[in-house]
Amino acid sequence: MITVCRIDDLPPGESIVVTEGVPAPVAVFHTEDGEVYAIDDTCSHQDASLADGFLEGCFVECPLHAAFFDLRTGKPTCAPAKFPVRTHQVSVENGHILLHISVGEPA
Repeated sequence: MITVCRIDDLPPGESIVVTEGVPAPVAVFHTEDGEVYAIDDTCSHQDASLADGFLEGCFVECPLHAAFFDLRTGKPTCAPAKFPVRTHQVSVENGHILLHISVGEPA
């Protein structure tokens, strides 16, 4: 389990990239609805940071080619991305966002 940051330090609608203690960068998103999600940061279509994308509800739009990914499942919702990204469990405890790293293939 990795402490990402204080929930108060990640405003709704924003994201942060975790690189320490993970095999590949993970993007953590705090939605406008107050939910927190984590997915692999690299778009499955081309090398672009999803944390730099545009957050809309529980979806993120890749900044490079506008593919949308569902933060709950990691699955792309439109072309050009065809493959999902891995999701990771996150929790908020004592005011901190905690990242639980998933292993294996994306669903």
